[in-house]
Order: sequence, then C-alpha cells, then structure tokens
Amino acid sequence: MTAVAIIVCCFIGYALGNFSSAYLIGKRRGFDVREEGSGNVGATNALILGGKNAFFATALLDILKAFAAYRLCQLLYPALDFAGPLGGTCCILGHIYPVLLGFRGGKGLASLGGVILAWSWKWFIILLALAVIIAFSTRYVCFVAPSISIIFPACHYWQTGLLTASLILLIPAVPIVQKHWINFRRIREGTELRMSFIWNKEAELMRTGRWNDDTKERLDKRGK
Repeated sequence: MTAVAIIVCCFIGYALGNFSSAYLIGKRRGFDVREEGSGNVGATNALILGGKNAFFATALLDILKAFAAYRLCQLLYPALDFAGPLGGTCCILGHIYPVLLGFRGGKGLASLGGVILAWSWKWFIILLALAVIIAFSTRYVCFVAPSISIIFPACHYWQTGLLTASLILLIPAVPIVQKHWINFRRIREGTELRMSFIWNKEAELMRTGRWNDDTKERLDKRGK
C-alpha cells in the first residue's frame, strides 16, 4: 500500500508541476519565455518579458499548483506523514524539469512557496518576510530560492520532528541551487538584473547591456 501511495503522490505532483503558467501566459501575450529574456520558464522571466501582470499571474498559478499537489496527496493518504511533502516536492521537480517542455522549466521559487503555504500559512509569512529581507539586502532575487530551499526543510523538521518528510522537502534544494548557478555567474560578470529592475527597468537593462534600439518599443507593446 505504501509503495502504491508513493507512486500516486509522485505522479500527481509531477503532473501538476508540468503545468507551465509562464509558458502559457507568454504565448497568450505573444512571446516565448524559452526563447527570450533569460530563457527561464518562470515568474521572473515573465516579469522581464511581460511586466508585473504576467509576473503575478505566473507566480500565483505556480504557487497554487504546488499547494494543490501537497494538499491532494495529504488528503488521499492521511496516514502517510510524508504524502503531502512528497507530492509537493514532485510538483517542484515537475516545474523545474517538465517533460512537456523538453525538461526546460523554471527555477522553483513560486512552487516552493506553494509547498510552504500548504504546510503552514504562518511559516509561509515568516519565510516570505525572510525572502524579502534576503532579496533587498543582497539586491538580487536569485539568492532567495536557494536559501529558502535549505532553510524550509530545517524549519519543517524543527517544528514536526518528521525526518523522512523533511528530507524529502530538502530534495529540491539540489536542482534549485544548480538552476541558479548561472545567476551567480552573471552577478560576477555584472550582467544579472538587480531588484531595482521592478521599478527602474530601463536603467537596469542598460546597465546589464540588454537595452537596444527596439527594447523600448517591445516593452511598450507588452504594456510594460
């Protein structure tokens, strides 16, 4: 029975993770997140290419799919204390490595947030506040996901004492850190967008060498 539960939770989580809101929203808005901007299929690239509305829609849907994966698996197998964490973890992995997009997905931050929210709304607020502090103190969003992906499982174990569930929640930290390695390299090269991109796009695009003759026209067309 446990083996069947594990298989079902993995399938549910990974299947929901394959729902790529950034890709679908981008296509609807007339751009492909895989081919423009950073090439990342996630909320941050949706912000770069489509503006705040695309960002919030993408982030919300990515949070909700991970939340649903966690809660659905928890509901199906209430006696299995790691059912929810397993479903949520597989959703994050499905988001990062979606088979439907040739395993080219996002970096997992919003989906990680959905798993945290499904576990505890109080801890979601605490870790969200910590994420904001990390982002503004470092000036780069890319430090948030790797940090929270490690801190969250530690908090989970501290609160629950469930070692297996906490270790499962630690699994996404590996691909999340790996996915952000290119961001760390761009920071050294001076080409990574800072937090100030949210309120000062032109200056950041010019600083990182991404501004060209048609940039303003393209941004205006997309409502940015």
